[in-house]
Amino acid sequence: MSTLPCFVWRGLVTASKGEGSVDVADGICFVGLDVHARKTAGAAVVLGSGEVFRAQIPGSPLEAIDWMQSLPGPVRAVYEAGPTGFGLARAARAAGLEVMVCSPGAIPRQPGDRIKTDMRDALKLARLHAAGQLRPVTVPSVELEALRDLVRAREDLRGDLMAARHRISKLLLRRGLVYAGHGHPWESQRHAAWLGSIRLAEPLSQVVLGEYLGCHEVLLARRDRLDRLIDEQSREPEWAALIGRLRCLRGVDTLTAVGLLSEVGEFSAFSHPKQLASFLGLVPSEDSTGERRRQGAITKAGSSHARRLLIEAAWHYRRRPAVSLTLRRRQNGQPPAAIEVAWRAQLRLSGRWAHLDARRAKRRTTVAVAVARELACFVWEIARLPD
Repeated sequence: MSTLPCFVWRGLVTASKGEGSVDVADGICFVGLDVHARKTAGAAVVLGSGEVFRAQIPGSPLEAIDWMQSLPGPVRAVYEAGPTGFGLARAARAAGLEVMVCSPGAIPRQPGDRIKTDMRDALKLARLHAAGQLRPVTVPSVELEALRDLVRAREDLRGDLMAARHRISKLLLRRGLVYAGHGHPWESQRHAAWLGSIRLAEPLSQVVLGEYLGCHEVLLARRDRLDRLIDEQSREPEWAALIGRLRCLRGVDTLTAVGLLSEVGEFSAFSHPKQLASFLGLVPSEDSTGERRRQGAITKAGSSHARRLLIEAAWHYRRRPAVSLTLRRRQNGQPPAAIEVAWRAQLRLSGRWAHLDARRAKRRTTVAVAVARELACFVWEIARLPD
């Protein structure tokens, strides 16, 4: 690969020695990368000498590895998590470089900064990395990332299936046709038979209904295939024990357990359960100053999929604590410690739901979010149990 031109400025960076800081005599080179599909902007800051290196690196993100290896001193690089994925981080670590992937939502931003370019972003990342002001995200293994893709494909299919059902129901509603039979719509054979028996007066409308129903059947078949594949993956030795423990919780079956595992990744990365709840965006936002303390809606940071799974599971705790036959089957053969945590979760969360719903008359959607936040803490406790 040809050597790329770099421009050097001196005396632009200073650092002070403090708690958790790096000795400037070490000459560590902090690198910020603004990564795109066909070009990467790189900026490097050398502590101690104050040198700044910049480079526009054409080609795929992996081309930045050669440039980082040409920099002086030990290199500590960072780039934002984004659509380019984690391939650069994995390849750089295999080459012996220390590369961190940071959370874009946690990057400090100045409200008065009106100029944004790739190079300025890269230099900003390098300086923030040197100051220790960036929050890393866990780089998943290739297998875990593949499982995450599978789970997200199933989540996308859920949205497609819901949209298809809305089209069918609204087409029929405009013609005064509403299902009034027994059984839950879309989940019973009677509803399917009712849909198949409908004959519309307009030939074109009948064709449209047939197209919609055919699309719905295709989506159902795809959903069943993905569900079977997710069930097979849940039995893989790498994460079967963790998924089995999570399924001890009320409202958490295979699809939810695999979804939480794929979205959270390493539960050991969180030293306290509140950190997991914050990572999932289930903690309230806050705007406090002086004597005033004001909390607002939840932050909604992190994975929206994992957050939805926990909120849906939280609705199961409206009922009184009990171990149903289905839950007993899921808990069969699991560690007693996990079963004990699941029972404590039922006692705590059912009481919490009753307190917020009946006594404080909170909206049930608000109660579900509050219970989901505490459910995340029990998920953390079970996930941290030894295999």
